[in-house]
Amino acid sequence: MSEHDAHYAGGLVDGARILQLMGDVATELLIRHDGDEGLLRAYESVEFLKPVFAGDFLEVYGEIVEVGNTSRKMKFEVYKVITSAQIPEQPSACDVLDPPLLVAKAVAVCVVPKDRQRRSK
Repeated sequence: MSEHDAHYAGGLVDGARILQLMGDVATELLIRHDGDEGLLRAYESVEFLKPVFAGDFLEVYGEIVEVGNTSRKMKFEVYKVITSAQIPEQPSACDVLDPPLLVAKAVAVCVVPKDRQRRSK
């Protein structure tokens, strides 16, 4: 996350930015599955578990867990994998988190209209 992503004091990144990253993964999953970007219908659940700050590196994982006629249910997990070392005299110092820290998770439903589905599964 960059300084541009920080929305609150102390460099805190807002949850909307994390949801945007999940949406990017959803788009990729739908393109791979259906050959179309599809549309986000709803988030069934969203949990923000740990704070994310400017300077953190995130990895976002998603998978399609249910396939309906036009709906695709997906699960997402967002992990912080690198964080700032918080050394004032060395502001670019970072630490790799081992294990990575789960910072958010969600379940969403996307829709790909029948006339947009180019791949059969």
